[in-house]
Amino acid sequence: MKRRTFLLSALGTAGALVVGWGLLPPRSRLGDASLLPVSGGQVALNGWLKIDADGGATIAMPRAEMGQGVHTALPMLVAEELDLPLERVRLVQASFDAIYGNVAGVVALLPLHPLEQDGALADGAKWLTAKVGRELGIIVTGGSTSVADAWDVLRLAGASARAALVAAAARRWNVPVDRCHTLEGRVLCGADRAAHYGELARAAVALAPERIVLKPPTVWRLIGTPAPRLDVPAKVDGSAVFGIDVRLPEMLHAAVRMCPELGGGLAALDAKAALAMPRVRQVVELPAAAGASAGFAVVADSGWHAERAAAAVKARWTPGPNASLDDRELRQRLRTAVEQDSGFSFYARGEVDDAFAAAPRRLEAWYQAPYLAHAPMEPMNCTARVAAEGVEVWAPTQVPSFARAAAAKAAGVAEDRVTLHVTLLGGGFGRRLETDVIVQAVRVAMKTAGRPVKLTWSREEDMTHDFYRPAHVARLEAAIDGSGRLSALRVRVAGDRIVPRWGNRVYPLMSLDLPDRTAAEGLYTLPYAIDHQRMQHVATDMGVPIGNWRSVGYSHNAFFAESFIDEIAHALRQDPYAFRLALLAAAPRHAAVLRLAAERAGWATPPAAGRARGIALVESYGSVVAQVAEVSLDDIGRPRVHRVVCAIDCGTAVNPGIIAQQMEGGIVFGLTAALFGRIDIRAGQVQQRNYPDYPLLGLAATPEIETHIVPSRAPPRGVGETGVPPIAPAVANALFLLTGKRLRSLPLML
Repeated sequence: MKRRTFLLSALGTAGALVVGWGLLPPRSRLGDASLLPVSGGQVALNGWLKIDADGGATIAMPRAEMGQGVHTALPMLVAEELDLPLERVRLVQASFDAIYGNVAGVVALLPLHPLEQDGALADGAKWLTAKVGRELGIIVTGGSTSVADAWDVLRLAGASARAALVAAAARRWNVPVDRCHTLEGRVLCGADRAAHYGELARAAVALAPERIVLKPPTVWRLIGTPAPRLDVPAKVDGSAVFGIDVRLPEMLHAAVRMCPELGGGLAALDAKAALAMPRVRQVVELPAAAGASAGFAVVADSGWHAERAAAAVKARWTPGPNASLDDRELRQRLRTAVEQDSGFSFYARGEVDDAFAAAPRRLEAWYQAPYLAHAPMEPMNCTARVAAEGVEVWAPTQVPSFARAAAAKAAGVAEDRVTLHVTLLGGGFGRRLETDVIVQAVRVAMKTAGRPVKLTWSREEDMTHDFYRPAHVARLEAAIDGSGRLSALRVRVAGDRIVPRWGNRVYPLMSLDLPDRTAAEGLYTLPYAIDHQRMQHVATDMGVPIGNWRSVGYSHNAFFAESFIDEIAHALRQDPYAFRLALLAAAPRHAAVLRLAAERAGWATPPAAGRARGIALVESYGSVVAQVAEVSLDDIGRPRVHRVVCAIDCGTAVNPGIIAQQMEGGIVFGLTAALFGRIDIRAGQVQQRNYPDYPLLGLAATPEIETHIVPSRAPPRGVGETGVPPIAPAVANALFLLTGKRLRSLPLML
């Protein structure tokens, strides 16, 4: 049995064993109406949806809004099936019942190759893993899975509610059900009978429709349209509440300082000067927890006073195990790991070594990617109150399940005594999958005699105490046979595994020391028809705190793979687009996306003088994205990206406007990393401290971006992260044409 086959089997089997009911029938995710509290004449019809007295609807929202548009896309699914105007759908935070768990997010952990998604083994692994996800009920926003996870259940919630409301109207009017229909929040029968949903909801509760039919795409009125985002008005007028906006009566503020050395400790504090400052209340020591370094917090009446006082505290730090860390030495260790360790084989096909032995020509290249910070505009923050009746937390978090558990553990109470309010997130990018700031806030709140305290990190603390995207080094080799054809591809990459480290911090079940697909995704998932392939990952432990960074392993592995594919094309004197297209005969979906991007970018026509175009194709999170970047060099030789043409097949486009926005945001995010992004570590300390050291792409340098969506009736796939992976290789490939120099390290510096 292949090692990858064994891994799939082990994951599926372990899933069944974990929950102990792998052979039982699936349970409904609609849940019971009792899960939704009602007031003001509301009536709950299932665990996801309640009808308001005015005929509108309120739905339970388990996913966090961090700019990705999920608080519009998910209501669209309900509004479509319920025949209700989108603006009449309201949101309420979901409870912690298992029906709100992200099942798609758990299934996404399976290491399936894009061309091997079907078959008995893959289907069985997905089936069992979905059962695990359904039972665990982990509420998390990540992995570009929110819409994919909600696609069936929220449409079913809306359709079942619509059927019950129609049945209630038919009974009221004593007519057959098929004589009634719905339109814009009302049930109609003929020209003279109409009732809005609020009038029918109480009667509908007692009715259980025998047959629930989802609308076919031919009659959709909302899905597939660029409906306006529901979160925009509040963000424009300032009424939207992000974590940093929370204001509570008698609220105190806390500023933190942590050991400058990653993983270091606190030996002693001299806080006399700080405590003598006006409006300063106390200083609280913070032991290392949830992956955060040890430090202290200063509590004051305002954030400004707390920050000033924190700067006045004199701390003596204890060097930790990482005091000698240097990212330059770490890169050399990663290279050595590639050379000396075969690692875990995520994907193997054909006879790779034999193909290389017989090849008259070989190509080899080394690539590397640095550590990266998340740098969200809203710095890390959390507000907490600890009182006799329990713990209350206000947090911009992507992981409500883990956040509540972390708060309970920090306060020493049961989870059901923690009330968690999830605010809007001013950027997540994976950083808010962590719970370190929540633990700190609760520990400080335990010292404030029942008064709420908002703990906010400075930008400097945020930048120097992140959970960074891990650095990776890769060796890629190609074998060219006697006819000048690419016959074999051999890839080995080394870097730290994210999932076990993250699991240690937030969820013990995910801390198992298993191969981590996120470390190899973007390499073992190549769609190209190459007869002999082997993709291996060497797991390392460099000591740097690491975490999920937008598009995770795809963010660097796609740069390695798509740059090397370009190298092979040029070595064979072939057009990079035509070379890729020829390798996609068995992947028509990928070929269609690549073709669309190239056509819309005018690939067949020469670019303007002084410019070049680069192309890249990446499947990630179930979606296929191709990008063409048009690049020049400025007066001092720096890259300037003028235009990016993006094509995407993400299955059904629930809201094309949001998809275009996410592609634009992902391209800007990825382009920032490609041109500027790097975290340097010297003597265990991160050198970048603020945006001047870690610049973001400015508006003036942002290229013209156009997005083209491939029509599809397949279920929705990921969008939020899929715009990031192709941009770095597309730009690097264009720069090669401009300069003749192949850039194999990020950021792209000539």
